[in-house]
Amino acid sequence: MNLSGFRTIMKKITKGRKMMTKHRIYTTSFASVYPHYITKAEKKGRTKEEVDEIIRWLTGLSQEELEMHLENKTDFETFFAEAPKMNPSRSLIKGVICGVRVEDIEETTMQEIRYLDKLIDELAKGKAMEKILRNNDIRNTESICTLVSFD
Repeated sequence: MNLSGFRTIMKKITKGRKMMTKHRIYTTSFASVYPHYITKAEKKGRTKEEVDEIIRWLTGLSQEELEMHLENKTDFETFFAEAPKMNPSRSLIKGVICGVRVEDIEETTMQEIRYLDKLIDELAKGKAMEKILRNNDIRNTESICTLVSFD
C-alpha cells in the first residue's frame, strides 16, 4: 500500500470525528519538570517546601506520596489521574498561562497541569501562600476571633 492509499483509509476511519492526539506533556515525567518548578521558585526567593505545599494542596498527596511519584518518574497524566483528592478550591484559580485562560481549558488533565503552572507562577511572583492556596479559613478565623470574647 502506498502513502496515498493509507491516507484514504485513514480519512474513511476518521470521517466525521476529529482525531485526537495527546500532548507530549502527558507522557513527560513529572520528575523531569519538578526541578524547574523548584528553580523558578528559588530564583525569586521562595522555597522547595512552598512548591511541595502547593503540589500537595492541589493534589491531596502526602509528602511521601509526592516523593514516591518523583522517584518512580510518574508521567503527568498518571500523576494527576492517581491524585487522591484534587482540591475543590482549584476552580478558583483564574488567569492566563501559556497564552490560555486556565478556566477555559476543556481537557481535564491539561487544565490540572496548567493550574499547577499558574500556582507556581503566583509563588514566583511573590504572592502570599494564603492567597495562592485560596485559603479563606484564615480570614474567617480572624473574623470570628474579633467577634468572640475569651473572658
